[in-house]
Amino acid sequence: MKYDHDVIVIGGGPAGSTFARVAAAGGMDVLIIDKRKEIGVPVRCGEGLGKGEIIKQDLDLPRQCYSIEVEGAKVVAPNGKSIVWKNEGTRGWVLERKFFDKWLCELAVEKGAKVHTYTRAFEVLKDEKGKPNGVKVSHGGREAYDIHAPLIVSAEGMESMMARQMGFKTVHALYDVDTCYEYEMKPYDHENLIELYFGNKIAPRGYVWIFPKADRKANVGIGIGGLLTNGEKLGGIKGAQPKTLLDAYIKNDKQLKEASTLLDFGGVISVGAPIDEFVKDNCMIIGTAAKQVDPIHGGGIGIAMETGVMAANVVLKAHAKKDYTKAMLYEYEKQWRTGLGKDMANRLLLRKVLEKFSDDDLNHIFNTLTDADLPNVMDGRFAGPVAKVLTGRPQLLGILSALVPSGKPK
Repeated sequence: MKYDHDVIVIGGGPAGSTFARVAAAGGMDVLIIDKRKEIGVPVRCGEGLGKGEIIKQDLDLPRQCYSIEVEGAKVVAPNGKSIVWKNEGTRGWVLERKFFDKWLCELAVEKGAKVHTYTRAFEVLKDEKGKPNGVKVSHGGREAYDIHAPLIVSAEGMESMMARQMGFKTVHALYDVDTCYEYEMKPYDHENLIELYFGNKIAPRGYVWIFPKADRKANVGIGIGGLLTNGEKLGGIKGAQPKTLLDAYIKNDKQLKEASTLLDFGGVISVGAPIDEFVKDNCMIIGTAAKQVDPIHGGGIGIAMETGVMAANVVLKAHAKKDYTKAMLYEYEKQWRTGLGKDMANRLLLRKVLEKFSDDDLNHIFNTLTDADLPNVMDGRFAGPVAKVLTGRPQLLGILSALVPSGKPK
């Protein structure tokens, strides 16, 4: 059949825009469709991004795309003990997503991609063999029309409705999500660090975050285990709502309790394992839609950009051969599983261990570890930090043994 485009990308966020930029630069006819009236709006995250993620893309981030540069993070235990993690590798930005996402889309347009906003895909079209070959869309709620392409890429984020129609199992279990609430607040005097506050009474199976912004503003939010919103028990707490817990935290903070709220919103983030498969004949799924997020903190901007590049480079090879079969596209999934996916698997293991600790256990861990231990923990090198923790609290062996292959640290 005659196609309208080489590839249709559903979703103009960091994953979709990055994929489109790389694919268009390689000569493909790319169309991005996005249901929002404006790319990057509304904002639904803390807006943090490490500098290394932009360096990997060989891009220069324009000044209007970020609010402030940050030097690292301060991680705080339930008893108030903090560890500051600050080095060259922890530097980054707190973005202005409404400008950042639009900039990424504009980069794709500059390479030749087309973008249609306020355009909702609501049906995946299929050929006589049942393989995707287009989408039925509506612009601004008007009369529906069909767009055809030999490859459909889902970069839809958490919703991923079209991905489900393509056969991907994207439904989220409550255990594998955090429910979140966030305010933008002012005034807040910060230390040029992202602040993370842990404790089962503060945020069971999660944490409170404060992301500093320019002009004494900050994104102040919370994420808690999704099961809590269903009335189940996590971290010694039974049933909770993120907004209620966040309001309680703010009320007890000497700065925030006097601050004004400029913006508030809620949402859900994935903190579980990625979906089982990322490619099928004539279609693939990237970024948050594939649950390719960091399960420790739910961050997905940098990962989405990396997967966008990874997928696009594989697709360019498929396009050269006009072969969009699962076998041809599988190289993208293989690269994920053997690379970045391994890092995320280690993070998921760590998250499942952390949620088993009491506040007293967390206090002991924070009193034991130093800022020099944090890079090892976050990179999956658990043996040394685990040994230090067990020296003072050997009864945690049953929990911590999951982090070391032998069951005991050396």
